[in-house]
Amino acid sequence: MNKPVIIVGAGLSGLRAASLLTEKGIKCSVLEARDRIGGRVLSASDPSRPNLDRFDLGPTWFWPQYESQIANLVKELNLETFEQYKEGEILIERFQIKPPERCELKEHSDEKWVRLSGGVQSLIDALAETIPSEIVELETRVKKIQLNEAGDITVEAELSDGKRKKIPAGAIILALPPRLVARHIEFSPSLPPNLMNDIVEKPTWMAGQAKVVAVYDRPFWRESGLSGYVLSAVGPLEEIYDASPNKGPGALFGFFGMPPEAREKMGQDNVLKLVVAQLVKLFGSEAENLKAIFYKDWSSDSETTVEEDLSPLKNYQSYGPPPVEGVWEKNIIFAGTETNSEYSGHLEGALRSAVQAVAEIIHLNKKDVS
Repeated sequence: MNKPVIIVGAGLSGLRAASLLTEKGIKCSVLEARDRIGGRVLSASDPSRPNLDRFDLGPTWFWPQYESQIANLVKELNLETFEQYKEGEILIERFQIKPPERCELKEHSDEKWVRLSGGVQSLIDALAETIPSEIVELETRVKKIQLNEAGDITVEAELSDGKRKKIPAGAIILALPPRLVARHIEFSPSLPPNLMNDIVEKPTWMAGQAKVVAVYDRPFWRESGLSGYVLSAVGPLEEIYDASPNKGPGALFGFFGMPPEAREKMGQDNVLKLVVAQLVKLFGSEAENLKAIFYKDWSSDSETTVEEDLSPLKNYQSYGPPPVEGVWEKNIIFAGTETNSEYSGHLEGALRSAVQAVAEIIHLNKKDVS
């Protein structure tokens, strides 16, 4: 394969694919529409308070006892990890007008929920260090992929200044949510109808969700025997967890039960007021003493979400590799967490799909050489 492999998307899948291809000596280039790497991995920090650490607004955990790809990669990259804090009682909030109930949570003692020191962004940063920096091109939006009768592939991308450039490719790895491929990339010739139907039916993980992290000077809830874990039927947060780093400040993060259209109508400021009011009700007046609050509504992120993703997440059975057939077979390969049937929605799924995509590229490369 004389022409480079073009990887569309610099999230975890795209960067892992680039790292593996680079390791094998196969030329590649990563094209990313955003102005940053990481995709749905996003670890927020306050530049004016560097001592507060970074907090995950995307994926947070992995489970090393089940997930070998990420466990091995974290070890290979020499990243520091720690277990999710789960000691103490949980709170269950059933009614708006009644105080929450304290309950003891019976957990499987051998199940480890593991977090990365510095957030999952530390994994992204470490992966980026394994590839030459010039491989990744930010603010480069793929608009069209063309395959001519001779079998030559050309990628057309739009740059931040509106100019377009054409890039020859040996093969394409589409390492972004399948629905974004269907919505935003033109293919010539068109993708087969069964493939288009398949990728349109794959819901984008996290796309309808929002996440908030409230940061405090210390994890004060632990002092009263609470784990920080909350289940709420009231909201606006329906699940809350201790998001504190291994050392330093305390933090709580939550997932919303409030649907995307309600969050948009209310506006971020009012949504965060409701969040703080809920935390005060659950954990007492100390929950008002915020050092920082971070919020990410993935449903309003056009690089993640399409309109179909705003309805409740369903159709899990559609996750897995899309059926690429006909003229596009062996020319485009899908990667990303939605394309792994066993670990879809997990960091592990993103990594496994990248490994599979690279295995296919290597197989094609060997056939070309022979």
